[in-house]
Amino acid sequence: MGTVLLLLGYFIGEYYSPGAGFGGMALAFILWAFMAFVSYSSGDSILLLASRAKEVTPKVHQQLFNVVEEIKIAANLPKMPKIYIIDEEAPNAFATGRNPENSAVAVTAGLLARLNRDELQGVIAHEIGHIRNRDILFVTMAGVTLGAIVLISQIFLRSMFFMGGHSRRTRSRSDSGGGQLQLIMVAAAIILAILAPIMAQMLYFALSRKREYLADATSARLTRYPEGLASALEKISKSNVEMKTANKATAPMYIVSPFVKVRQKMASWSSTHPPTEERIRILRNMMHGANYVDYQNAYNEVKGKSASLIPPSALEDKEKVEVRQRGEKLSAENKKRQKRDLDDLIRTVNKFAFVVCACGLKMKVPPEFKDDKVKCPRCGRDNPIPAPEIIAAAEAASRARKRPK
Repeated sequence: MGTVLLLLGYFIGEYYSPGAGFGGMALAFILWAFMAFVSYSSGDSILLLASRAKEVTPKVHQQLFNVVEEIKIAANLPKMPKIYIIDEEAPNAFATGRNPENSAVAVTAGLLARLNRDELQGVIAHEIGHIRNRDILFVTMAGVTLGAIVLISQIFLRSMFFMGGHSRRTRSRSDSGGGQLQLIMVAAAIILAILAPIMAQMLYFALSRKREYLADATSARLTRYPEGLASALEKISKSNVEMKTANKATAPMYIVSPFVKVRQKMASWSSTHPPTEERIRILRNMMHGANYVDYQNAYNEVKGKSASLIPPSALEDKEKVEVRQRGEKLSAENKKRQKRDLDDLIRTVNKFAFVVCACGLKMKVPPEFKDDKVKCPRCGRDNPIPAPEIIAAAEAASRARKRPK
């Protein structure tokens, strides 16, 4: 992609002024460097803000923090990732951050309401796999390169449309010694400006799909339970709830495409995610172990061909990693409780106060409610509204009492 960027800059430079090709390369690199600096320094904040993700404490969802901490230790990360919850019913998750020391994991409320602990562990391990493998920085820089190529191409083609190429043709006619060479440069610049974005996009999509496979393999290695992620992917892909906060720019960051129509189509060269059904089959083919070698073998078996997917450094680890047994199965009663807790979780993230009257009625008070007490519609009692910290602590204690030992 870097080669495409520099070639584009060179030929556009030659188009505007013979001999200015290296100046065009320099300008293309400066534009890329500026965009890369902004993305490196503020990309994670922009992504979280665009997704309307809100940072939470263990008081909001203790199990989520426990799972993240377990996987953080297994992955040997130097620092605990920050944890965010997105106020969305659609199940999904993503990770962001420029390095393992500055990272974050964001999950939707719908994901927490639908997955059991093994499935949640698989998803979190996938996202922490992205952090551990530095996929976020890698894909972000590739995205920046793609953006720079598209921007330069669009500016050049639009300037040609408005200027009509008049000044360029005039220079070509006046150059009696190198007119033919300049015509070749003009043609090369126009063709490359049209084809470069397509070529770069194909490369970007290909590397994005490859890193998703690698994160799946890392999840299986860290949890020693490939079925957990496979089952989670199955539930996420079957959801018909559309994400409202996702867009084309943020979609590649999610574990599964947040757009229902995209998920329902077969993946192609223009997809940032591999087919979910294929990912599930690969994970469920890991019968004999959960190491990277086992994932590579399962991938080759499912695809019906041998392909270099896992980096050679990871394949050097020949340690036998046994697949562990499934954890406690989620009972029907707990499934119903999870669904009931979804609304409460979303309201907690949005700073709602939960007030239980002496008559037993539970009232959900929105943050814009200004009074310090609320009247019960059933019995007429005035109930004081506690401070947010007290509310969160009470909710955490209530969930701990209900959770099976």
